[in-house]
Amino acid sequence: MRVAVISDIHANRQALEAVLSAVDAIGADELWCLGDLVGYGADPNDCVQLVREHASVCLAGNHDLAVTGDLRLDDFSRGAALAARWTLDVIGDSELKWLSSLPSEATAEEVGLFHGSPRDPVWEYVISTLLADLCFDTMRTRIGLIGHSHVALAFHRTETELATGDARRIGDSVDASSDRWLLNPGSVGQPRDGDPRAAWLLLDTESSVVTWQRTEYDIAGAAAAIRAARLPDSLADRLQYGQ
Repeated sequence: MRVAVISDIHANRQALEAVLSAVDAIGADELWCLGDLVGYGADPNDCVQLVREHASVCLAGNHDLAVTGDLRLDDFSRGAALAARWTLDVIGDSELKWLSSLPSEATAEEVGLFHGSPRDPVWEYVISTLLADLCFDTMRTRIGLIGHSHVALAFHRTETELATGDARRIGDSVDASSDRWLLNPGSVGQPRDGDPRAAWLLLDTESSVVTWQRTEYDIAGAAAAIRAARLPDSLADRLQYGQ
């Protein structure tokens, strides 16, 4: 089965729609979402509805939990907290109820899914090999999928060596059929690796081949929507830089 894996949409409808079109064109069998459907962007209801319609598995991220009331807004940056308060004002009852039902970790096809990490599914950023090693010690599955950092990454550990890892670019591919892996698709709606295109990955659950993807989208339209919603300009400006 070929699975498209997405994360960190952050209410960016333009990016999500472009990725869903690319996923459909490539012929993926399922869509898995690692969380953060809302936050930062201007279209939380549309994004929740689209993910609810298309994803067979979906997790809650920390920004989702801020909106559902499970996390304190004091724990977020000023821009993130302002976006969460705005989202609370505009999100529909049905969308909020569905977000509230989502877990922050799951297992599908013997693959572990976590918004943050196997150690802390909500908050931990796995951005170093040291943290990856600690996560491998905790993770019960051989392969894990993680989001949260907004950077496309792959960490790998054999039976006899410590973890290695690096950032991944469009078209990069790994054979994850042996050893242990932690894989991050990057962010659909707020990439932070210098590439502004929406990031996602394709996982073949039979061969365990993983390929990182990037999709062009209407960045200007997404930025204009943020400004029209009177959210902080910085949330719109950063989209064009992938930062």
